[in-house]
Amino acid sequence: MPDFPQALSIAGSDSSGGAGMQADLKTMQERHVYAATVLVAITAQNTLGVQDSLPLPTKIINEQFASIANDLAIKACKTGMLADSEHVKVVVKNLKKYQFGPLIVDPVMVAKGGATLLSEDAVITIKEELIPLATVVTPNIPEAEVITGLTINSKEDMIAAGKKIKLLGAKNVIIKGGHYNSENIVNDFVLLEDNDSFWMSSKRIDTIRTHGTGDTLSACIAAEIAKGQDIKTAILVSKKYVEATITNGIIVGHGHGPLNHWAYREVTQNEDI
Repeated sequence: MPDFPQALSIAGSDSSGGAGMQADLKTMQERHVYAATVLVAITAQNTLGVQDSLPLPTKIINEQFASIANDLAIKACKTGMLADSEHVKVVVKNLKKYQFGPLIVDPVMVAKGGATLLSEDAVITIKEELIPLATVVTPNIPEAEVITGLTINSKEDMIAAGKKIKLLGAKNVIIKGGHYNSENIVNDFVLLEDNDSFWMSSKRIDTIRTHGTGDTLSACIAAEIAKGQDIKTAILVSKKYVEATITNGIIVGHGHGPLNHWAYREVTQNEDI
C-alpha cells in the first residue's frame, strides 16, 4: 500500500481557529493530505486581534521534530509564525537535520488586526537562515518590504522585491498583492526557480473575512507538492483554492473573520482534486 501523502505544518496555534496551525490543518485535510504538526508557539487570539502569545520551550519543539521524523513520511512542509530568533534557529536546525521535502516559508510578521507576531531580530534570522532553505517563500507586500527594505507601490516594485528575495536563496517567490492599492483586481507576482515569471490575477472581494489567507495559501502549496504536483501547478491550484475560500465566505466572529476552508470542495465537487 503506497504511503498516503503527508505534509507538515511548523507554526503557531490560533485559538480562534482561523489562522496559524488550525488553518493549515483544515487546508491540508481539504486537499486530501494527511497533516502533521510541530507547534512552535501558542496565541490567544480571535477575529478582533491577538491578546497574548507564548513560545514553547525549544526542547519540546526538538522532540516534536524527532517524533515525526521517526515515524511519518513527510513529503512537504511549511512554516508559519515562529515567534522570535531563537525559535527560528531551532526550526532551521531541525529542517537541516531531517528530510521533510520541499519547504514553503510563509514569513508571518503581522496579524490581520495589526499585532506584531515576529520580533525584529527574528526577521534577520529568517532572511539569513530560513529563506535560503525555502523552495517557495510567500510574503505579502508589507512582509516583502520588511525583508527587502524596498517600498512597494507598483507592479514594478513587486518584481524588484521578488528578485531581491530570490537572491537571498529562495528557489521560488510569490509576492502577494492583496495590500496593493488596486480597487478591483489583486495581482500576485510569481518568480520561479528557472527565472520564468507570471502574474496571478483575481477579482478583489469586498470583505474583511480574510483571516488566515497567507497560512491557507502556503499550506495548500505544501499539500499539492506532497501529492506530487510540480511547483507551478501547486501555486496555481492554491490560488484558486484561496479565491474560493474568500468568495464563498462564512460569518464567524466580529472582526477579520476566517475563510471558508471547505468552499473549494463545494465549488469543484464534480471536478478532480
